[in-house]
Amino acid sequence: MPIRKFNPTSPGTRFRTAQVSGEITASKPYRPLTEKLNRSGGRNNQGHLTSWWRGGGHKRRYRVIDFKRDKKDVPGTVSTVEYDPNRSARIALVAYADGEKRYILQPAGIKVGDTVVAGDGVDILPGNCLPLKNIPLGTQIHNVELRPGKGGQIARSAGSSVQLVAREGEYASVKMPSREIRKILVQCVATIGQVGNVDHENVSMGKAGRNRWLGRRPHVRGVAMNPVDHPLGGGEGKTSGGRHPVSPWGQPAKGFKTRRRKETDRFIVKRRTK
Repeated sequence: MPIRKFNPTSPGTRFRTAQVSGEITASKPYRPLTEKLNRSGGRNNQGHLTSWWRGGGHKRRYRVIDFKRDKKDVPGTVSTVEYDPNRSARIALVAYADGEKRYILQPAGIKVGDTVVAGDGVDILPGNCLPLKNIPLGTQIHNVELRPGKGGQIARSAGSSVQLVAREGEYASVKMPSREIRKILVQCVATIGQVGNVDHENVSMGKAGRNRWLGRRPHVRGVAMNPVDHPLGGGEGKTSGGRHPVSPWGQPAKGFKTRRRKETDRFIVKRRTK
């Protein structure tokens, strides 16, 4: 969707941009596919603050998305394209031939009236879903499973996609946007094409209040805190910390390896870093 600019009638609109919602065809969600969504404010189940700078924001209802795409060989027609406050991508309401309705992530180029289908031998068209073993090499895909039947976990945000680059034995190799190449079982399914709403990353908030609407509170620098609150806090005057950047709990923040799942290293063919 194109990006709309605003006349600089105030400091908050001088650099503000927004997306033109021309492809959105419904203002309210399909109620049976929504659920109550409680806000955590960054607290865990013990009430302890574990994610800083969260809270407030507009009320939301969760949209139940079909990430598994397990309705095989039943064609569905896109009836609406909707805004989802819980993700950057747009969602599409698909009405299947047997009367059931489900939400899917809207692929780029898919509009109201188009037909999508999932199955082992369906056509290689945007929005169709099939196993990696039946997808031609070089195809752009999204909503890729890591375990058969679990549902898509990779490439689900706006504008994202991965590329199927190789297939050998029971594994297929996909190239991530970070240039990392990873092996995935060929039984895992993926959706053809790129996730829609490609211009999402080009939107400029323009003012702090717009972030507050999304539940994002002001982010305070560690060097601006007191020593009791952050390892970089304190000092006379405006100091820059006096040590290498670290998290509030003392873990190095730049260049320090934090990957713990060593058992999945065998699935990574090429690292995103040298």
